[in-house]
Amino acid sequence: MKKPIAEFIGTFTLVLFGCGAAVLAGADIGLTGISFAFGLALIAMAYGIGPVSGCHINPAVTLGVMASGRMGAGEGLSYIIAQTAGGIAGAFILLMIAGGTADYTLAENGLGQNGWGAGYLSEYTMASAFLFELVATFLFVVVILGSTGAGAPSAMAGLAIGLTLVVIHLVGINVTGVSVNPARSVGPALFVGGTAISQIWLFISAPVIGALAAGLLFKMGVFSPDPAA
Repeated sequence: MKKPIAEFIGTFTLVLFGCGAAVLAGADIGLTGISFAFGLALIAMAYGIGPVSGCHINPAVTLGVMASGRMGAGEGLSYIIAQTAGGIAGAFILLMIAGGTADYTLAENGLGQNGWGAGYLSEYTMASAFLFELVATFLFVVVILGSTGAGAPSAMAGLAIGLTLVVIHLVGINVTGVSVNPARSVGPALFVGGTAISQIWLFISAPVIGALAAGLLFKMGVFSPDPAA
């Protein structure tokens, strides 16, 4: 049970501090601050729980690892269940904290939920949202699988992965709020409801497709180091 517990805690932390930065401090720290909150939370967990579970804290990452052949289906399922539960718990605690001020309402301020279209940030189309989430997740999982593979400098993996998440957020917050992580999206959406729930399919399907594509390329050896190099 050590690995699922670690994944629960890691995903809980990512949602609480990443989405929390947007909800509780977004007006003060802006897009850049929110981006770094997500990335730094991931870096912290990579070194905190990475030695236990590998710090996937993301169902799409786990599916990518499974597709690459580095993890079996049974263990992967336990990770995904724990990650989803962690994302929901993180969103719930954030809601309890945010509700401690009279200036906050769930309907008005939300929980950092993802979305697209009319009324959401820069109002990008569904096609733009889907394409961004698919491509960003693909590249994210390429970095994860590459930096944790044989021959990679493992001590730097957490930093590389976390900084990649920062860059993804810097580019994509105005497009979708950035998911690249179904558990990060499901947690807030369950409590916000409405449009957030009706749009959740995109923040599950696009990251999953992108992650599986990255994993399969590693499985095929496309990114394997050249032995002669």
